[in-house]
Parts: sequence; C-alpha cells; structure tokens
Amino acid sequence: MRPLIRRNHRASLRDPAPSKWGYRMQRLLLTPGFVTSVRVGIPLALIGIIAATWFSDEQRVADFNKRIAEVKASVQERPEFMVTSLDVVGAGPVLEADVRRVLPIDFPASSFDLDLEAMREVVAALNAVADASVRVGENNALTVEVTPRIPVALWRAHDNLRLIDADGVFSGVVAERGDRLDLPLIAGDGAHDHIQEALALFRNAGPLAPRVRGLVRMGERRWDIVLDRGQRIKLPAEGAMAALDRVIVLHQSNDILEKDVVAIDLRNRDRATVQMTTEAASALRRVNTFEAEDQ
Repeated sequence: MRPLIRRNHRASLRDPAPSKWGYRMQRLLLTPGFVTSVRVGIPLALIGIIAATWFSDEQRVADFNKRIAEVKASVQERPEFMVTSLDVVGAGPVLEADVRRVLPIDFPASSFDLDLEAMREVVAALNAVADASVRVGENNALTVEVTPRIPVALWRAHDNLRLIDADGVFSGVVAERGDRLDLPLIAGDGAHDHIQEALALFRNAGPLAPRVRGLVRMGERRWDIVLDRGQRIKLPAEGAMAALDRVIVLHQSNDILEKDVVAIDLRNRDRATVQMTTEAASALRRVNTFEAEDQ
C-alpha cells in the first residue's frame, strides 16, 4: 500500500547551514561596531539631513542667530556680570590719572566684553609702572593693581629732568630740580645706563656729600663729580671709587677743596692734578716771581 503523503526526497537532503552570503550577513549583524554605527550613525545622519534642510533657509538662519544673540546678551548683561567702576590700587594721583587715561571704559560694561590681559598690557606699558594686574573685583568694580617704579635719581637729558629707577628705566619727568630735591642728580649721555655706579659714588661721598650737586657722565665712559662753588672732581674710567677715596683723604688732611681750586683731575692714576682759579694761579705766579727775584 502506498503512503498517502509523498515526501520530497531532495528537501530531506537539503543542508541546514546558511549560505555563504547569509553567513557573512549574520556575522556582520553581530559585529559591535556595525551595531553601534546603525544605532548611532543612522539617527545622526537623519538629524544632519533635517538640520541641513532647516538651515538652508536664510530667513530661518537669521532668526536663529538673532535669537542666540538675544539669549547671550540676556546672560552677559545680568547685573552680577556688569562692571560699573574702575579702582586703581597702588598708584599715586598722577599715575592713577595716567591709568584712567589709557583705559577709557564706558561704564557700565559687561565683564564678558572686557579683555583683561590686553588691558593689563596697556597699563604695564606705562613708563611709571613696573608691573600690573587687572581683575574684576568686589562690588562690580574693575580693579587695576599697579606696582610703580621707584625713582632713585633724576637724569638731566635733552633739556628735561627724567625720573629713573634703580635699573635706569625712565619713569616720568619733573618740571624743575626743586620738585625732587630728595633725589640725586646725574647728567650726560648714557648716564642712566650706569645708575648703580652713580648711586655708589653718591653713597661713598662721605664728608663731601653735602657739597655734591650731581654727577656728569663724560664721553659715556667716566664721571665728573660736580660740587658747589663750581668745583669738579674728574674721576677715571676705571677705579672711580678708589679715586674718590683718595680725594676724600686729601681733603681731610689738607682741606684742599676749601681752597681756590677749580678741579681735581684724577684721570692719571699715578698723579693727581689740581687746577686752581685764575686769581689763585696769578697770585701763585706773583709769589714765585717775587721769591725768584729775592734769590
């Protein structure tokens, strides 16, 4: 008796394994990188397409930018971010006025609109400022802290009196000598480049200090000490301090600078030359002539 259901012999013999391409597809679908790219890449691509379509309209872009600007302004112009005044710390009246002059800020101003580093550089560039810092401080104030240059001498150059610090850096001017009698006076081309040597000479003037009126740089290589009564001490280019000590000893032993002396020349280390006034030199010649006639 034949069976009622006839089985397909070929179907019963078909291999259950996937095909070559099916196997590759299954492997690809199980790859973490592919899964992630599908989950993330496709949504991002859709978002990019939507955004590109939306921003292709110039009016929509303009409205979007305007809205962003309004939101930004609403944040930056909040009262807690507004600067309403300028405080200058560490400066005298003149320097404070200079700082305010180089920082012409219209208050109130948003702190987001202030370039603090650029302002610091502007203030630090002032001659009288050694260093500066700028920050937004308390009470909505822009605080500028300055370290002023401390003048140690007056330098007479080009018909004006310049203030210079211990490094020889120019820090301001004064109208006349009487405005800063507390500072020693130097003069001559390049004098400020040798300020430390000049200060040392002033410090070591000893008993001559009350009579010292200033130092003059001669030929950019040596100093002349100018005393009252028009007297000068001409120091050598090398060993100026030792030469000054010799003059002090000579003065203390013989009161030579109390006599009719115009200058003491110490440029020759082996011999000091004393230049007398015209009247004193004439009187000395008359005495020598008289003594010669008596002999």
